[in-house]
Amino acid sequence: MALITTGNGLIRDLEKFGALGVYVPLEGGYEGRYQRRLRAAGYTTLHITAKGLGDVAAYLTRIHGVRPPHLGKKSTGSGAAVGQVYYLPPILNSHLEQLPSKSKGLVLWIIEGHILSNEEVEYLTNLPQLEPRVKVVMERGGDRTFRWTSLEKTLLAS
Repeated sequence: MALITTGNGLIRDLEKFGALGVYVPLEGGYEGRYQRRLRAAGYTTLHITAKGLGDVAAYLTRIHGVRPPHLGKKSTGSGAAVGQVYYLPPILNSHLEQLPSKSKGLVLWIIEGHILSNEEVEYLTNLPQLEPRVKVVMERGGDRTFRWTSLEKTLLAS
């Protein structure tokens, strides 16, 4: 890998495929550089983790209920009641509404993507066709160098 990476190849492939699976060195640092290159190219990035997402489609595109963790404590009448559900707005739609007018789109950068099921990865692969302003970059595992391929190819390999 070159000492100074322009990120043009990643941006070109992201625009071509819409969804990329990346393999990053485990010591980290590279993903931040590429996210900076994406922002310089006119994209807005949203960095989330795959752990705790639940239903990916509902979390990203629909109003969904979330129950707070009980943390082993009983309700005493004050605070959250047992079984209470908080409803949150769809995170993807919220960010798309607030995109700057000059932005090329929103890049959803998902870390720890190796824990998602094949159905969830398939949904994220098709997400750029459902919403053209959204691109997906998912970390699928570790490698010695930072490399990427279309997310669909990583689905076939798993």
